[in-house]
Amino acid sequence: MLEALWTKRALLVSGKGGVGKSTLAATLARAAVRAGHTVLLAEVTPSLEGPSVLGPLVGARGPGTEVTPVEPRLSFLRISASAGHRRFLEDVLPLRLMADAALRSRALRRFLEAGPSLRELGLMYQMLDLVRRTGPDGRFLYPLCVMDLPATGHALAMASLPRAILSLLPGGPIGRAVREGLELLQDPVRTAVLLATLPEPLPVSEALQLASEVRRLGLPLAAALLNRMPENPFPTPASRASLNTLLAAHGPHEGSRALARLEVAEMSRARLEQGVAAPLLCLPDLLASGPALVDQLATALIPLNARLSQKEAP
Repeated sequence: MLEALWTKRALLVSGKGGVGKSTLAATLARAAVRAGHTVLLAEVTPSLEGPSVLGPLVGARGPGTEVTPVEPRLSFLRISASAGHRRFLEDVLPLRLMADAALRSRALRRFLEAGPSLRELGLMYQMLDLVRRTGPDGRFLYPLCVMDLPATGHALAMASLPRAILSLLPGGPIGRAVREGLELLQDPVRTAVLLATLPEPLPVSEALQLASEVRRLGLPLAAALLNRMPENPFPTPASRASLNTLLAAHGPHEGSRALARLEVAEMSRARLEQGVAAPLLCLPDLLASGPALVDQLATALIPLNARLSQKEAP
């Protein structure tokens, strides 16, 4: 499963806020680097105001407004609408000086920042530019881009964007950019969407709703990432029956609460597995945080992937 993901050009990690989406995006990037792949980890953000959440998880320093090397095979960048607008103007205007002059216009900047569709266009264009950028040897500079999307569903907004813009501007540089961006987002060979969630009823309901929207818009849903899944120390019916007998004899205590949480998590996992129509990858609930948690989760991905592959094998 992971090797199939590493062959993509763009991994889009989406999900509601508070489910560990940025941690999982960093984990995927770290695991891909360990597998020998060159990765650009990108934080897609409507605005560059405020510090980065994603960069510190992999040890990235600086504002991240330019591609920043973190270590061999791993770089970091913050994708913003304003940077996408600048890149678009540089591509369509004859001279870069003209793009700089255009962006110095307060009226133009206000126009580009006014409408949600234009903000989404800027984000889409910078994503597209990164994926297609090549070096002097003709090879892609960033063979694998792991993109942490905002929790507000910008992937869905970008996929919905062409219907609004192409009806108004079917041709010209904007129409061509939108069509090319949509082709990237909907291409299962180059792109994979991964939905992050938690093993709890409400996050799973939100993930199932998001998965339905992803499919409706024609985006290639590759997997669901179930974060912070508690370990089950009693996996067999016999061991669970013995535990229930023990708990019944001693009355409610901390073990009863832990078992109740585990039962909720297992029911949530079963519901997600049944409803998402995509492979499900469960990541363990660990005590670490920050870069240490990313490293531990990246290490845990390997055996998890092996077990999943064995389960799906004929």
